[in-house]
Amino acid sequence: MCGIIGIISKQSVAGPILEGLTRLEYRGYDSAGIATFVDGEIKRRRAVGKLSALKEVLAKDPLSGLVGIGHTRWATHGAPTVINAHPHATPDVAVVHNGIIENFADLRDELMAAGRTFETETDTETIAQLVSHYLGRGNKPEAAFAKAVARLKGAFAIAVLIKNCSDQVFAARMGSPLAIGCSDGAMFLGSDAYALAPFTNRVTYLLDGDRAVLTQNEFTIHDGTGNVVQREEQISDVSATLVDKGGHRHFMAKEIHEQSEVVGHTLSAYVDPIRREIRLPEGLDFSGVTRLTISACGTAYFAGLIAKYWFEEWAGLSVEVDIASELRYRHVPYPEKGVALYISQSGETADTLAALRDAKAQKQQIVAIVNVPESTISREADVLCPTHAGPEIGVASTKAFTCQLAALACIAIAAGRQRNKLTAKKEQALVAALLEVPRQIAEAIGQSEAIEKITHEISKAQDVLYLGRGVSFPVALEGALKLKEISYIHAEGYAAGELKHGPIALIDENVPVIVVAPDDRLFEKTVSNMHEVMARGGKCLLISSKKGIALASRGGTLWESVPVPDVEPLLAPLVYAVPIQLLAYYTAVAKGTDVDQPRNLAKSVTVE
Repeated sequence: MCGIIGIISKQSVAGPILEGLTRLEYRGYDSAGIATFVDGEIKRRRAVGKLSALKEVLAKDPLSGLVGIGHTRWATHGAPTVINAHPHATPDVAVVHNGIIENFADLRDELMAAGRTFETETDTETIAQLVSHYLGRGNKPEAAFAKAVARLKGAFAIAVLIKNCSDQVFAARMGSPLAIGCSDGAMFLGSDAYALAPFTNRVTYLLDGDRAVLTQNEFTIHDGTGNVVQREEQISDVSATLVDKGGHRHFMAKEIHEQSEVVGHTLSAYVDPIRREIRLPEGLDFSGVTRLTISACGTAYFAGLIAKYWFEEWAGLSVEVDIASELRYRHVPYPEKGVALYISQSGETADTLAALRDAKAQKQQIVAIVNVPESTISREADVLCPTHAGPEIGVASTKAFTCQLAALACIAIAAGRQRNKLTAKKEQALVAALLEVPRQIAEAIGQSEAIEKITHEISKAQDVLYLGRGVSFPVALEGALKLKEISYIHAEGYAAGELKHGPIALIDENVPVIVVAPDDRLFEKTVSNMHEVMARGGKCLLISSKKGIALASRGGTLWESVPVPDVEPLLAPLVYAVPIQLLAYYTAVAKGTDVDQPRNLAKSVTVE
């Protein structure tokens, strides 16, 4: 995850900005930069590598100024170079940005047609150019910023400097976290309260759709409709780890809410959004592959099960998925020209590593999808496909899972093109759908309050069933695992078509049944299974689109429902993962369990 810091002060801000960026190093980054106002002009200093490199640049070429913004960037779209490092700028505007702008290619074309000249192909530069465009059309700075933000589609957090407003910082948030900090005679902006901790413990979190204008002594927030609003100020305990929870009660809640941002970063590592093409790491070619073997443990295993559907559908590739703790002890006849793909958040999972080494000994090409690039699995793989989830503290995996799915979807689409199973037009359509996912995740997170109310009833249950078909079957499995892990309620996930083969005997009014049913070609069959449950007195919670919920309600009264944004059907797991995570989280909170560190579990299983 990238990091943002902004400061307005009575003293030079470059040093304090650098200090704030240092507290954001845990997010991971490979370049950094700062922009300030110097005599009314925007000046920048940027460097590739660690913050020590930026510190050296500032030592040689100091940057004065009482107002500034800074950024740590994890290279996703565009290599880690000085020109791609933030802040991006025009003569009138400087921008730092976390997230992904879905429609930046269209905006870029529009701005180039209007005479704007770009120096990078990044989505962030488009923001700077768009604000400059509106300034050039006679809009005052705040109006130009508001108009530009209104044009952006996606999940993002941005901080902006605008020439002729050298005493102000502009900010906006949609799906990516952003917080304002206050102290006497200074104002701060940061990706989380942890970055602001050296300066203040008075923190106000922006909500989705908010934009703000900060001056040295005050700030004004407008909501998505343009109305001035007040957001609650929180007092953070700067000496406690709670500061790093971003205002959330648990790390798990924070990590659920980060998903729109980190999935966007992961997609940017594989997607060329201008050409709507997938870019794979060098050496990964599926054109002559005879079989793909996927292996992992726990939640990562369920990511592999979902990927099986994608590789079969888009690439016409034979896929075997197995739990690593089983695969390592089987005598597997691996084929010639086979690829073995391993998924691990930590990159140190003992069973996954053992299975990898066995496949490598049998001359399979080894591909690893890992969140820790320096890990053992990363080092031993032939090809590394990193996720960009950032550190995941909660034991129950959330953002690592959706980032794994994002990487797997990209790889499967690219495999389809390499094997001539997908046309260029279809690839572009799927990429366009992928670029909408961060925004759709943010919308799904917006259902948190409604989901919390439902879980008060679920928390009373002793057993819960999850049902799904197609790509939603592994989502049902993951939902059951999440509930078991952190609430200690017995839960099972089933393929909906298996209901009559045993599970239906468990149905009564005390067993909630959670049905995962996106509005896809299998929707009617899944809903038919749900109605069989309802006919036997079972209470069903349907997770579907608004259209799906309306259709399903014709056959009987649903106990509860959770609407999810419309999404490309095969990509639904990326978005539907969010409500099942929130259901587990709020159920565990209602039961009073240790959400972040559930009993008997460890974050990384590094022994058998």
